[in-house]
Amino acid sequence: MASTLLSSPLQGFTDFRFRNAFNHYFGGIDTFYAPYIRLNGKLKIKQSYQNDLAPENNTTLEVIPQVMTNDPDEFLYVIKYVQSLGYKELNWNLGCPYPMVTKSGMGSGLICNPDRINEVLHKAHNESDIVVSMKMRMGYENAEEILDAFPILDQYPLKNIAIHARIGKQLYKGPVDLDAFEKCISSTKHKLYYNGDITSVASFKAIQQRFPSIDHFMMGRGLIADPFLPSMIKNNTTEYPTDRWSIFSEFHDTIYQQYDEYLSGPTPIKMKMLGFWEFFSQATSNPKKTYKAIKKATNPVKYRTAVNQILNAEMKIKKDA
Repeated sequence: MASTLLSSPLQGFTDFRFRNAFNHYFGGIDTFYAPYIRLNGKLKIKQSYQNDLAPENNTTLEVIPQVMTNDPDEFLYVIKYVQSLGYKELNWNLGCPYPMVTKSGMGSGLICNPDRINEVLHKAHNESDIVVSMKMRMGYENAEEILDAFPILDQYPLKNIAIHARIGKQLYKGPVDLDAFEKCISSTKHKLYYNGDITSVASFKAIQQRFPSIDHFMMGRGLIADPFLPSMIKNNTTEYPTDRWSIFSEFHDTIYQQYDEYLSGPTPIKMKMLGFWEFFSQATSNPKKTYKAIKKATNPVKYRTAVNQILNAEMKIKKDA
């Protein structure tokens, strides 16, 4: 069975600049989910969200917008906005684990409230014709919460439910709970997508073998840490391209230049790239040393020098291997 690979949205990372560069240099992802739109009580779409979803910024790949809300009117407002741009589907985020979100009864903090979920979905399906899909954890406090939500979800024609196989309280710590995910498969009529800890070809194959009925797999942090992973999964290989670090270098320079043009001043671009290198460093031969070198680079010139030294060292290791 052919697998469909999806890019899970990560706030602050997977905007249109990253998505377009990723698609150009690496490929392997069939559909990208845009980071969530959050209205914070005001029926107004922030400029950064408008830029991210603008059709002219997403011409070469399939993108699905996402919303973070627990309010039926906000949900409908975002539906109308994304439909005005030509999007046919809206993904609802009930997966975000961060306390600033969950304490407001959103993200994975909403899974324990089936009545509110019902209110939102009822309005969306009664007052619009958009296709709704879900991105969820298995709960916030425990993995039983999603099981209590399924009877409500089963009342609606959802396209799919992508489940990150952790509870919100875990954040990204500890192992995924594959037994709890397996329970989900037999507890809902909806099509499920798997998400969580796909960080290598071997880990992907293990998940695929464990859940033969699942054919859509979502990748988040693993995709940023190793951008070659989706295409390697698609090509059923554990071999990296011979020019791996040259390709990565071009990708890095592309996103660096675009973020540098967009962000004002040396501090924002340093913080932006430092965030990326938390992930990028994991694919290098010495992650701690790599990340430390990036952290110590206090200005753009030092940053570029550090990046060149890191990539040259990786190329040398590859050559000597």
